[in-house]
Amino acid sequence: MQELARPVEADAVDFTALQNFAALRGQLRVSLTPRCNIACWFCHNEGDVPPPLTKVDRSRQPRARAVTPEGYLTLIRALMAAGLKRLYFTGGEPLTSPMARPVLERLPEHSPDASYTLITNGTRIRAHRAWLARTRLDKVKVSLHYFSDESLRAIAGTRIGIDTVLDGIEVARETFPRVELNTLLQKENAHEVERILDYALERRLPVQFIELVGTDFNEARASSAVPASAILTYLRTLTSDEHVEVVGAGQGRRVFRIDGIEIDVIHRNLGRHHVGQCGTCPLRPQCVEGFWALRVDHNGAVQPCLLRDDLRLNVNELLHDPERLVAAVAGHVTSFTEGTL
Repeated sequence: MQELARPVEADAVDFTALQNFAALRGQLRVSLTPRCNIACWFCHNEGDVPPPLTKVDRSRQPRARAVTPEGYLTLIRALMAAGLKRLYFTGGEPLTSPMARPVLERLPEHSPDASYTLITNGTRIRAHRAWLARTRLDKVKVSLHYFSDESLRAIAGTRIGIDTVLDGIEVARETFPRVELNTLLQKENAHEVERILDYALERRLPVQFIELVGTDFNEARASSAVPASAILTYLRTLTSDEHVEVVGAGQGRRVFRIDGIEIDVIHRNLGRHHVGQCGTCPLRPQCVEGFWALRVDHNGAVQPCLLRDDLRLNVNELLHDPERLVAAVAGHVTSFTEGTL
């Protein structure tokens, strides 16, 4: 792994790039752990070593944890005060982390235009339901890439049954104001995609179908990726309510509405939001995402790009000083957008 970048030193940091990113509804993705209780073959693990690689090669371990619950909360408060509104808590599986409860139970109040979202595989929701119900989470997004024990085993390499995942979704529906699903399109679940859609519509759950984003970690099975054409064709037999959204940071999305339920399809033909550093990036030809999220990992780093490990910014020494922390992140984002990192 690359050595982390150091905070940008400047007497007067320009906050414009960070403010623009926030105005474009860019995400702050907070990874509470790289560990997971399943091992989906395509996992990018927010840029850390994914569980399937560790499973087959114990020498390939994710980064060590360096951030405390207090450090996470300082960072969250500081970056929200700087304008970031959309926070997503990820992993690994975030509910396997000892950080999950002390962080999520103490989330600060937020403005009406902000939101907290937990991204989970659903298998741990019932076990943690009591304390999760007391958090300020606005939404839970469950990854449902399978719809049978067979496809769950083929995709995630686990003996956990699909009933556990579906039970987690039902518990989430009873507990949280909003629940959504997301499904990665692949050969292993192509025969189940319509059933997943039917399941979502029956429960009035928004669902997002996503084409694979290739990384070094999943390239060995890149042939499993399938285009979105089949689900697009099927959706058009169900509704004529369709439009494309390309506003904000990140990928465009094709949006369908069926009986008031929103169905998104994200695919590479809809455009992407590239900025500064992306212009000369050697990975740009294979990138379908652009700059749409700031990722914070449990090792104490912030990075603006999933594919560029060398752009990680070490903020561990700043977690006690919110003002300097925000200045460092703002300076890093400015350097990224100006192409000077």
